[in-house]
Amino acid sequence: MHLKTIMKRGLTLGKFAPLHKGHEFLLKTALSEVDELYVLIYDTDVISVPLQVRAGWIKELFPTIIIIEAWDGPEGYGDTPEIKKVQEEYILKRLGTVKITHFYSSEFYGGHVSKALGAIDRRVDEARRVIPISGTALRKNTFGLRAYLSDIVYKDLVLRVCFLGAPSTGKSTLTIKLSAIYDTEYMPEYGAEFWLENQINRRITLDQFELIAPEHHNREDELVLQSNGYLFCDTCAITTYMFAKDYHGMAGPVLTQYAKMAEKRYDLFFLCDTDIPYHDTWERSGNQKRQWFQNQIIGDLKERKIPFIRLAGTLEERVQKVQKVLRDFEKYDTILDH
Repeated sequence: MHLKTIMKRGLTLGKFAPLHKGHEFLLKTALSEVDELYVLIYDTDVISVPLQVRAGWIKELFPTIIIIEAWDGPEGYGDTPEIKKVQEEYILKRLGTVKITHFYSSEFYGGHVSKALGAIDRRVDEARRVIPISGTALRKNTFGLRAYLSDIVYKDLVLRVCFLGAPSTGKSTLTIKLSAIYDTEYMPEYGAEFWLENQINRRITLDQFELIAPEHHNREDELVLQSNGYLFCDTCAITTYMFAKDYHGMAGPVLTQYAKMAEKRYDLFFLCDTDIPYHDTWERSGNQKRQWFQNQIIGDLKERKIPFIRLAGTLEERVQKVQKVLRDFEKYDTILDH
């Protein structure tokens, strides 16, 4: 006689705003105890990170988990009979015919939800002794509690700010100044470093241009993980693309791809204007070329349909304008809403 094996199906739910080590501990515990694990993720306005991005964190860290995106989830949260009923009905509706045997949580609602599901109530680290963290604490002090976030989560919480403009428009000075003000990292223009090390008669080859953007991205990705809320970037692959076209009349496939990726890689683009004195150094091509190159950059940004903010005036005036934008802007906002 063979006994029928019952499939163990687990469920947990939440906003994961953001996903932290406490959540990961709960998910790992659940995965070790059940055959199949579902996660119901709610839409929320307590954090600017979209639901799809928060779901992506879980998918990347735990590929076998089945995600249910709760875009229309009830807004109420509490211990009243009315709220409990609404929550339970919604969860049962979203699950449909899926039978849950274990409900995982670290909250008070574990009791009534597991009862509604007819499932085992599995509370994991409810007292937060194993992982003493909460989403509320992380939203208030993300950088200070950085240790409780995986790299894939943290990189999506840092706001990347890119400064573009022709040579001698104040980009480097501005990024260094802002990094000091905000106590965070800045990404120098790797293309300038590469050019100085490899130029022959003030030129580098088309193949050499292909090497710049990947290394710039790698360095930038390392700095993001060390950044305090913002990473200020002195140019990006779009600038390198423009220089390649200036030198050779074209850009190679790798650089073209990275320039395309740059369109969505940064949260804000600032264009430094040419209204400051031109600093004539041996590696530059003159003030007339500066304005011509600036016009090319503007044209390229418009062709790519990238919204950008112009920065003019003194260093202090530019800093103040950036600060004003950053005060009103959150990660995943669109500048057109401001």
